[in-house]
Amino acid sequence: MAPPGAAGNGVLTSHRQTEMLRFATAGSVDDGKSTLIGRLLYETKTLFEDQLEAVERTSEQRGDGYVNLALLTDGLRAEREQGITIDVAYRYFATPKRKFVIADTPGHIQYTRNMVTGASTADLSIVLIDARKGVVEQSRRHAFLSTLLRIPHLVVAVNKMDLVDYDEAVYERIAEDFSSWASKLEAPDITFIPISALHGDNLVERSQNMPWYEGPSLLYHLEHLHIASDRNLIDNRFPVQWVVRPMRDEHHDYRGYAGQVASGVFKPGDEVVVLPSGRQTRIAGIDTYDGPIQEAFPPLSVTMRLEDEVDISRGDFICRLHNQPWEAREFEAMVCWMTDHPLREGGRYAIKHTSRSARAVVDEVRYRLDVNTLHRDEEAGGLDLNEIGRLRLRTSAPLHLDEYRRNRATGGFILIDEATNDTVGAGMVLGTEG
Repeated sequence: MAPPGAAGNGVLTSHRQTEMLRFATAGSVDDGKSTLIGRLLYETKTLFEDQLEAVERTSEQRGDGYVNLALLTDGLRAEREQGITIDVAYRYFATPKRKFVIADTPGHIQYTRNMVTGASTADLSIVLIDARKGVVEQSRRHAFLSTLLRIPHLVVAVNKMDLVDYDEAVYERIAEDFSSWASKLEAPDITFIPISALHGDNLVERSQNMPWYEGPSLLYHLEHLHIASDRNLIDNRFPVQWVVRPMRDEHHDYRGYAGQVASGVFKPGDEVVVLPSGRQTRIAGIDTYDGPIQEAFPPLSVTMRLEDEVDISRGDFICRLHNQPWEAREFEAMVCWMTDHPLREGGRYAIKHTSRSARAVVDEVRYRLDVNTLHRDEEAGGLDLNEIGRLRLRTSAPLHLDEYRRNRATGGFILIDEATNDTVGAGMVLGTEG
């Protein structure tokens, strides 16, 4: 962030031209997540020659009998030795139509926390299902976690169709089973695509092996999926991260408030209110590194200038006068526990919500949720590693919250162990009532 320089609206133009889609992959062990991603990287010519040569060489040494594209993403030695994905791996590729960020998340239940981390910012989730096995426990768990995290779009990729002779009946049965389970959830937009990641069927081009399938290829769907409307452009939320006061003489009177637009659209001249003070003012201008702009929307990082001198510090909110988050010191949330040290009622942690920090106490564990069966254990007194439950939290200072279902940016938070500074929990705000 910097004081205004050259005038122009280049940031908006550039942002629109290079729209980015973030998607996460999930599935059971050996469902082919890594092969799928490797094939996408290969087909979009994202690989360097030496990378492909290294994969070919390693494949030959392992005796795979084919170029194992999964080796492109299973970068950890332990992952290669065990044949599973352990950590979240981020991969990047682009086509002429769109840029992509892939979060390759683990499939095993013991790495639930890794999946939650990798998928928390995704626009779309791809759940892979082995056509031979059908919908299994992990498929249902990944569908639930995707809906819990409010990922707007879900693609169910029925993989390894080559191993069931590209049988339409197998695909239809899996689609029906999955749809039946998803009906129990607040499921987002769901698209089913039959694929073979190993051979590239329906990944980039429509496969001639499945003439009965009339939908798009996976890459076509990823390129043309409309995601702009998924962002919350109604509730104006701007958490202040930094107060900008340049020391150079020519800008000695400059005062701006830097941060990332969480939601909504801000324009110069808009009437706004600053929380928690409640002071009302107007936006005098919105600056970026490349100069002033006429509107700011998520996920742009900008510096706002206000018409009046207002006492603002890190953690304060700038929002609309008649559309404000609710202020609360007690609220309920779903929390995924991410450490070996269990959470118990009465536990004390630091809480970080947008750019504001406070202390929090776990007043009550309402229930622990079995993500496989959706059973609620109301007798649970805490959460262990990778478990998810509904908690009532009380904070040392008021937080300005939105429900996670309405606003992922201002409805999410993390819990931190103050002794170790480790992130121990990821939470999604539900509301103030039980």
